[in-house]
Amino acid sequence: MPDSKPRETTPVSRPVGAWVVLVTLGALVACGPKPAPPAPERAVRTMVVETVAAGQVFEYAADVRARTESRLGFRVPGKVLQRKVSLGDRVKAGQVLMRLDGQDLALAAEAANAALRAARSNRDQLAADLKRFRELKAQGFISGAELERREVALAAAQAQWEQAQAQAKAQRNQADYGDLEADAAGLITSVDAEPGTVVAAGTPVLRLAHDGPRDVVFQVPEHQVALLRRQLKNESAGLQVRIWGREEPLPATLRELAESADPVTRTFLVKADIGRADEVKLGQTATVVFNPGKLSGVVKVPMSAVFESQGRPHVWVLSPSTMTLKAQAVEVGGADGNEVVVLSGLSPKQEIVTAGTHVLAANQKVRRFGAAPAAAPAASR
Repeated sequence: MPDSKPRETTPVSRPVGAWVVLVTLGALVACGPKPAPPAPERAVRTMVVETVAAGQVFEYAADVRARTESRLGFRVPGKVLQRKVSLGDRVKAGQVLMRLDGQDLALAAEAANAALRAARSNRDQLAADLKRFRELKAQGFISGAELERREVALAAAQAQWEQAQAQAKAQRNQADYGDLEADAAGLITSVDAEPGTVVAAGTPVLRLAHDGPRDVVFQVPEHQVALLRRQLKNESAGLQVRIWGREEPLPATLRELAESADPVTRTFLVKADIGRADEVKLGQTATVVFNPGKLSGVVKVPMSAVFESQGRPHVWVLSPSTMTLKAQAVEVGGADGNEVVVLSGLSPKQEIVTAGTHVLAANQKVRRFGAAPAAAPAASR
């Protein structure tokens, strides 16, 4: 009789390692960074640029300074004993401005004179000895070697006397340096030391503005430096200076333009000559007006179209064929009302974005807000 008990089946074994790998890969895929969503397609306002002629007038805040201004200091160290001038005093060339305590300088001069007298006495004594030794040598009482030693000793004494003479003269000059004198006629614009102050040699104690031509000094933004250089080569272009409290402007000539920018303000220092304007006071507030006349071949864009990137002005240029954006660096020449004058960087018929520039990115897909601007090009140049 056949056995009625069911047979026990053995389960098929599967490799455990494959399941572990699959689970791990799934976890890694689930935890990995998700791809960034594409930038949204934004609606932008655009315009097609055209070249125009623009009239510009630039104004810069300035102040009046002397052409030459010296920072005066003593050539020797010492204690300030007396100050003979005050701030704003007018002085003459050679006038004593300050004086040091001269006791130590006088003692040093006396010591140098004493050393000079000692050197002279020693030289005179050796010269007399040499004369006598030459007579003894002629009579045969001493050798030639002894006479040579006396001659060498006299030569050394002569050199010591010359050295002492030079030191005495230098020390007398040092004593004279205790009086600080004006190198030229001018105006005292700063007092940096008072009586009782101990100063080192060369420490500035006074500032003297020399009489003569006057300059107006002002700062120019870095994007206007090239325009200033280029336009002032033309004799018809020039500068006008309006002095505070004076109705008629003064003509000025560009004299100096810095080659490097100020590391803090990123502006360039400019000096313009206004000649011997005696009625103009040092430190007066002035306004420099630069009128280069009409500029042809420039582009005007709204202020909202310009943004700054990497320290330079840029605009977004639209490619109509792909409707994507590209940042284009431009050279800005200033403002004309509510528009910015672009000297270079844009070509006629290019289409640029005029609003919302701060929320856009390079190669971003955009669409025009409203109808396409007139004369829109088929492709961006």
